[in-house]
Amino acid sequence: MGRPRLHDEQTRHALLAAAERLVAEGGVDAVTVRAAAVAADTTTRAVYALFGSKDGLVEALAQRTFALLMDRVAAVPPSGDPGGDLIACSVHGYRAFALEHPDLYRLFFTAELPRPALSAQSAQTRTAALDQLVLLLERAKTAGLLGAHTVQDVTLLWDAVCMGLAMRELCGAIHRSEGEPIWTATLTALLAGLGATDQHVHPAGSVRAS
Repeated sequence: MGRPRLHDEQTRHALLAAAERLVAEGGVDAVTVRAAAVAADTTTRAVYALFGSKDGLVEALAQRTFALLMDRVAAVPPSGDPGGDLIACSVHGYRAFALEHPDLYRLFFTAELPRPALSAQSAQTRTAALDQLVLLLERAKTAGLLGAHTVQDVTLLWDAVCMGLAMRELCGAIHRSEGEPIWTATLTALLAGLGATDQHVHPAGSVRAS
């Protein structure tokens, strides 16, 4: 029989959960090898064995963050309504993730907090999360819901609106009890506006007639 693994997936999960709590308490600078080990009730050796270094732990936290978002969006049941699915995944997927993990959201989705540059692997995970939105918008485009706007342009616009709503709710400007109806009304109006115009938005922010 092989020797048992001393640092398994359970330890890895505990360290990542501990790192998230440390971010909540003091930002990414609070995430150290020793602090994570103490918070997870394990040893610094476990951190080095599983992640290699503090930077490796932060990288793993970034990947976990984007994976949590993807799982939350994927958990929203699909329907035959492309527009409804786009809004539902934004409200019950993206918004739900931001509210459940506000400190990770601020750290890896906004420029509000300083953080190290993402590795190529973490950047790929972030791109995979964004691809969920692209697929939803492609369905909406095929259904004629985006007017003359391109999927690329609306991806930027939709992401910006969702990020703005999330940050306003996280800072308390939008009360939690009012969040879902405000998100739904805002995104419904945005989608209706996109389908009703023959203009498209360019990534630089300008709008011109098609």
